[in-house]
Amino acid sequence: MRKSAIAGVAAGALIAVGAAAPALAVEDGMTELSVLHGIPDTPVDVYVNGTNTIDDFQPGDLAGPLDLEPGTYTVALTATDAADDSEPVLGPIDITLEEGMSYTAVAHLTAEGDPGVNLFTNDISETAAGEGRLTVRHTAAAPAVDVWADGAVLFENLSNPDEVSGDVPAATYEAAVSLTGETDPVLGPTDVEIADGVNTIVYAWGSAEAGNLDLAVQTVDTHASSPSEVAAGTQGLAADRGVPAGAIAAILLAFALAAAAAGRMVTARR
Repeated sequence: MRKSAIAGVAAGALIAVGAAAPALAVEDGMTELSVLHGIPDTPVDVYVNGTNTIDDFQPGDLAGPLDLEPGTYTVALTATDAADDSEPVLGPIDITLEEGMSYTAVAHLTAEGDPGVNLFTNDISETAAGEGRLTVRHTAAAPAVDVWADGAVLFENLSNPDEVSGDVPAATYEAAVSLTGETDPVLGPTDVEIADGVNTIVYAWGSAEAGNLDLAVQTVDTHASSPSEVAAGTQGLAADRGVPAGAIAAILLAFALAAAAAGRMVTARR
């Protein structure tokens, strides 16, 4: 089940003077698609509607965002030396993209280690002034995880292919994460900065059994409520953003720490 933390309204909220139309995070009349390759040891070409759109796509790479017209697209992954998409290694699958939305298609391993594709919708709704959004997606062939702070479990049992998300004050947070029910951290502790007006999305990918667990980080601008609120993020890879290898833990715990400190309400959503 996907879970979401709904941020409460903080005292001293900024009062807007006058009316202004929200700035769009996606080009008007279009839809936005990014693609993450999360299957280890398997470089591929990505075909969209029969056209080689992403050539020699390497594991861990994040491509996009692609600005597309709304509609249904057929996606297939092939070997990098394939002449066409007639013999895909994964797919073809049809994905439907709606106007004004942001999506990430992730080729990844299931919890059992089988290859698959999942289409995630990126939350680009407006964040409050001074807050950023956290999204964590478990797309690895690995057990569920627990999140720790100061020796105590604050968030339990995040499983593939679930996600957690929530709005938290823009700040730097420290965290650690363990496999569910265990005490030794498998990632962290480390620090990570959450930026104002940006949805920071962290993906755990790879295989625990094969020993190649890794992460990728994507940042997506949210809608701005007024011209004075500038969303500063861009999409890119973890390496491009300088995010440390333990950032999956920090992102998870950032959510938990902020929720605990502010008394935020946690609700479940699909």
